[in-house]
Amino acid sequence: MISKAKIKFVHTLEQKKARIREQLFVAEGPKVVGDLMVRFQPKMLFHTADWHTPLGGATGAETDETVSEEELKKLSFLQHPQQVLAVFPLPHTEATDTKLPSQQLCLALDGVQDPGNVGTIIRVADWFGITQIYCSHETADVYNPKVVQATMGSLARVDIHYTDLASLIDHLPNDCPVYGTLLDGNNLYQQKLSDHGLIVMGNEGKGLTAEVRQRVNNRLLIPNYPKGRDTAESLNVAIATAIVCAEFRRRIE
Repeated sequence: MISKAKIKFVHTLEQKKARIREQLFVAEGPKVVGDLMVRFQPKMLFHTADWHTPLGGATGAETDETVSEEELKKLSFLQHPQQVLAVFPLPHTEATDTKLPSQQLCLALDGVQDPGNVGTIIRVADWFGITQIYCSHETADVYNPKVVQATMGSLARVDIHYTDLASLIDHLPNDCPVYGTLLDGNNLYQQKLSDHGLIVMGNEGKGLTAEVRQRVNNRLLIPNYPKGRDTAESLNVAIATAIVCAEFRRRIE
């Protein structure tokens, strides 16, 4: 029987302050846990008898317990738990310098707050080969369980950095392109796009902050169709990110 203390401990990790204090985060399901285990060694594993470690052997976890489906439900944050829940060490995410990887396309999130959007954006970045994401401190915590699940394992392949975005941009080389999606931007499909630089996506309701907006040197607009027709007021930020990334990759391949 799994102890009540362990169940309580796992549940505390739903809160950011507990994740920071313990330096741990939770992931669930064979796909997400399996992908993360390639990069991170779990500290705790709770799994049903039908789950098999993707490494084919010892997990290296300090706690490795086989539990019943009912016990897994007591541990889980999901409505329908899937075989395994893991507790991983929290990676260091605070940016230690202000340099972008040279000749790479990177993403920045300026106050994106919905966990589902942040997780989906990380998954989109992974799909399009973008391995570095820079987040403002107002952006949702990427190790929130809802974000982790929405990434579908892409956290294993995308590095996340929290930093002051305005300062980051100020320290970039003068010729580094900084792209931002704005309602007064230029048609995405008619602009010259680079194979490197920073693409900044803004808050769901407010868009880019004034500090970041004034530092964008390539203003982009995803046009609606047909021109002049009444449409939705805006696009979901995760969908907009996918459209922008797809166009960048289409141009440079």
